[in-house]
Amino acid sequence: MEIRRAGSQPSTRALPDWFTGTVRIDPLFHAPEPALVQCASVTFEPGARTAWHTHPLGQTLIVTAGCGWAQREGGPVEEIRPGDVVWFSPGEKHWHGATSTTAMTHIAIQEKGNGKVVDWLEHVSDEQYRKE
Repeated sequence: MEIRRAGSQPSTRALPDWFTGTVRIDPLFHAPEPALVQCASVTFEPGARTAWHTHPLGQTLIVTAGCGWAQREGGPVEEIRPGDVVWFSPGEKHWHGATSTTAMTHIAIQEKGNGKVVDWLEHVSDEQYRKE
């Protein structure tokens, strides 16, 4: 058994290569081999969002606070709120983040496939981000 105490892992700021705006990542766990799962709490300030990206084995988001938006390629921008659980299929191009006026926090759960958990793509433009 292993217990990771709250606050025992430092928060990090998300890299601007992969995110727009102010985003804080609080790692929760990286399960030891042979397990593949990783998990973090991610907080997006208003207007902040990920770049477009995919996950080799998919991703689950559990919204814990605030109000956000998520979109898969070709689909509408969807509002997400606390208690919502969002699943992105393996290889599905998508983005997620806060709304333009409200912060949002979610728990992100993904697994390693071929040694990585994410493939980062281009930034979400301001035009793509605006919810119509």
